[in-house]
Amino acid sequence: LGEGEHGSPSVSRTGESSTVPARTARIKSGAGPGCPTGVSDLWQADPMATDDTLRAIDMVRIGEHRYKATNGRGGVLPIGGGDDPDFTPVELLLAALAGCGAIDLDHLTGKRAPFASFAAHAEGHKVRDEGGNHLTGLTVTFDVTFPEGEGGDAARESLPRAMRQIEERLCTVGRTVTLGDPVAYRTGSLATDADADDSIAPEPDPSA
Repeated sequence: LGEGEHGSPSVSRTGESSTVPARTARIKSGAGPGCPTGVSDLWQADPMATDDTLRAIDMVRIGEHRYKATNGRGGVLPIGGGDDPDFTPVELLLAALAGCGAIDLDHLTGKRAPFASFAAHAEGHKVRDEGGNHLTGLTVTFDVTFPEGEGGDAARESLPRAMRQIEERLCTVGRTVTLGDPVAYRTGSLATDADADDSIAPEPDPSA
């Protein structure tokens, strides 16, 4: 749990159960300003940081203001600056907040019953002030229903506690934003296979 990974370390869970009589529940989960990506020098010095805790992606340029992120499993994600349909980094942050919470919610309530329907919406306002560019008013809304019957009733009853667990403990993305761990941006040599990516290879010189 926490980022949708099976076999992740267990997390302590607390909270009281309460009953939700309605068949549809619209739940909002807020997160404070910050950024959930990057690895800081402070994080690297953390004695709890190990190879098992490391998460990383690689990125190459594939066009003007367009990039391609790749994870260690081979997944590929195009990223743009807002001039094309590709998700912008801000939109990816919103998707990460919603996706992280959705996967955790699926795990928690799915022990009792699967969703009968699911939809989510994430939003925030991009502002610029003395702190620089950042998002405010981050909110994730889940609109979920469960089937009729004993399992669905149990899932509905567990929903408020599940939402508290996601917001206060489980969602790695939301917790990172809320806690505000610093991000270190730096330059350096990255000698990887991505350097040979055909999508960013220069055009051949016809005079050669």
